Amino acid sequence: MPDAHRPEFQLHVRALSFAYAGQARRVVDLWSQDFGPGLVWLRGANGTGKSTRLKLLAGALAPQYGSAELQGCDLLRQPLDYRRQVAFVGAEPPPFEHLSPSEYFGFLSGLYPRADAAAWQQHIEGFGLQPFLGQPMRSLSTGTQHKAALATALALGTPLLLLDEPLNALDAASLTHLRGELSRAAQSTDRILLLVSHEELGVVPSARVELSA
Repeated sequence: MPDAHRPEFQLHVRALSFAYAGQARRVVDLWSQDFGPGLVWLRGANGTGKSTRLKLLAGALAPQYGSAELQGCDLLRQPLDYRRQVAFVGAEPPPFEHLSPSEYFGFLSGLYPRADAAAWQQHIEGFGLQPFLGQPMRSLSTGTQHKAALATALALGTPLLLLDEPLNALDAASLTHLRGELSRAAQSTDRILLLVSHEELGVVPSARVELSA
């Protein structure tokens, strides 16, 4: 039975709005949404700002209006505390491309209090990254960079994990590993995994959110 004295784990999005420079139309316009724990699939046609919404929630883009709050921590009023609770894997290559996957995790694990080295090792094995751990990220293929970013983000243990098209460019073994993580996320009561995917997930999400232009 849920604890009546413990508030439900939630992400609150309030009137979040954003337009890219030189564009009059807001790609995200007064977006308000509440997200509970588990695996949430964000869906919508091209032009509905799916990736932009993830970047806003990650703090990678600054909203022109509105904000988001994760467990009482506000994106705009407490930006550093908020970002320590959020991990994001976008469609672009991961930052710090001069670092190896091992160095990349080592650097980020110093910034995120819940980072788990044992979990990272499990994800390294699940994504087949052992041969690439000492190589600079910039020397790796796009698919291998993507897997290294996923392994790191999954191991950081953040309350909010944002994944943009995470199933792209994955081999069969890596897909199996990731889908296992998605299944576990769907059962979580104290974490939100919010993802954008044009592919079928292969697992049952906790919720689907349909966006309109």
